[in-house]
Amino acid sequence: MLAQKNSVGSGNLIESGTEAGPNNIIVCACHPMVPAISKSVLSWIVTLLIHISFLQYIHGLAARGVHYLHRPGPTLQDVGFYLLPELGQDKAYISETVFTFIFISFVLWTFHPFIFKSKKIYTVLVWCRVLAFLVACQILRIITFYSTQLPGPNYHCREGSKLARLPPPNNALEVLLINFPRGVLYGCGDLIFSSHMIFSLVFVRTYHKYGSRRFVKQLAWLTVVIQSMLIVASRKHYTVDVVVAWYTVNLMVFFLDKKLPELPDRGGAAALLLPLSKDSSKSKEENHKLLNGNSGDPADWRPRIQVNGKIMEDGTTVHVEAVMNGV
Repeated sequence: MLAQKNSVGSGNLIESGTEAGPNNIIVCACHPMVPAISKSVLSWIVTLLIHISFLQYIHGLAARGVHYLHRPGPTLQDVGFYLLPELGQDKAYISETVFTFIFISFVLWTFHPFIFKSKKIYTVLVWCRVLAFLVACQILRIITFYSTQLPGPNYHCREGSKLARLPPPNNALEVLLINFPRGVLYGCGDLIFSSHMIFSLVFVRTYHKYGSRRFVKQLAWLTVVIQSMLIVASRKHYTVDVVVAWYTVNLMVFFLDKKLPELPDRGGAAALLLPLSKDSSKSKEENHKLLNGNSGDPADWRPRIQVNGKIMEDGTTVHVEAVMNGV
């Protein structure tokens, strides 16, 4: 039996074995002849998408609300505005293009275990951690931009723009619908701190921890630095919005990463991270199969070797410490 590695809290979400049962598709790519995804994994993915959508709706609702409070005024003095030339409205798409590249690249990376058969990450568990980081950071962001409203530096938020101020809503439904997507694209007042930087920093930090390509990690950090400058140069945020995002997101991710529970073995605490239905016995059996790749036969629930180590770029494992699971 090949050694496997399964610690979550310490960042060891990489499978060190290349052999897996047909049910272990959450961590390994399916064989080309078996492309289907189990219902349990699909249910997890759908649940995560629902949670992310709900999070973004609450964040959009808060941003819509602060737009009603926004009062345009002279652009504040900003060091970044002096140092970085203004791109102009016709080039505002550049920063959005860089952000879209980071977003799509991260999503594709997290789902590559379903395509490539190699040592990869636990897709669902990584997204659980990412969602926890995003929720915490965006709650802090909402509290911050409601605390103090700054005059928006973006072109549609300046004095004289028809979009800088919103008339009082006629009813609650007008607020709840948030005028998507126009209300999201042309919002004002939700400045400190940058939402784009929250997503980018969380994604890059996650890949830095669980990714295996050093060059990609360095390129990712460089891309975030470039995006930071582009956001300021596009006058979408003040420099303080970007600076606060850099240290707030990094500190929040560092703190939560230490607090989130670790995964000592595949059959124990790992099962607690998977959703349970009313039929708990059946759910536990299904969760055990998902995490271990065993067949439905309880006789196949053999003890496995847990290996705690670090996967290097060439796939070798160093600093190995073997522990029997289930002991």
